Amino acid sequence: MNLTLHVWRQKGPQDKGKLETYQAKDVSPDESFLEMLDEVNDHLIKSGKDPIAFDHDCREGICGMCSQVINGRPHGQQELTTVCQLHMRQFKDGDEIFIEPWRARAFPIIKDLIVDRSALDAVMQAGGYASCHTGGVADANDLLIGKPVADYAMDAAECIGCGACVAACPNSSAMLFTSAKVAQLAVLPQGKPEARRRVQAMTKAILDEGFGNCTNHYECEAACPKGISVKFIAKLNREYIKSMVPSSAE
Repeated sequence: MNLTLHVWRQKGPQDKGKLETYQAKDVSPDESFLEMLDEVNDHLIKSGKDPIAFDHDCREGICGMCSQVINGRPHGQQELTTVCQLHMRQFKDGDEIFIEPWRARAFPIIKDLIVDRSALDAVMQAGGYASCHTGGVADANDLLIGKPVADYAMDAAECIGCGACVAACPNSSAMLFTSAKVAQLAVLPQGKPEARRRVQAMTKAILDEGFGNCTNHYECEAACPKGISVKFIAKLNREYIKSMVPSSAE
């Protein structure tokens, strides 16, 4: 099939940027979206033009690097799918496709479709880990965790940190991302000792990094390629309120 692509081109952070139009010809429906862009880039390079810059890594829907807004939706129109797992069979011959980078103040554009997502790293560095000394490696099943708790933590741990939630939110909020990281650790024994400090540090970090507030639009949940639920935002809020109450140990 033959497609018309309208791609955001921006030479650098200070460049104004604009949409440029390219033709993608003889595209196989079995190709992934990134493979289609690879072929477009081959033609651009052979004709002496600058190829389209875009992020990619594992191409297996795991790493979350393939950040693109396709026809106005982060990761495209197919639910629970990253760009690298989106196949061209989702489109039809003659389609026009608009491809843009994540749009958020906290994600400045580096070039074309590549944005700087280090703001998410800063949120993680603020507290998205467990640093308590836990001694040697425990025997298997030494610390029993109920299946409902394990399932809850695993659901939160599915977040791959791609930033689609931020790109979809009208406020560019990182609440879904942060809440998944906070909730995952807050329910597990290893994460509880630092739960109070963690939630306060990470919520401060999302404000420091320029992310907006959550106003319950739920666009984050709709755009998430891993189906992270907004129920974790409620958990984040509960954990934050709990952290404001002095503990008996203090």
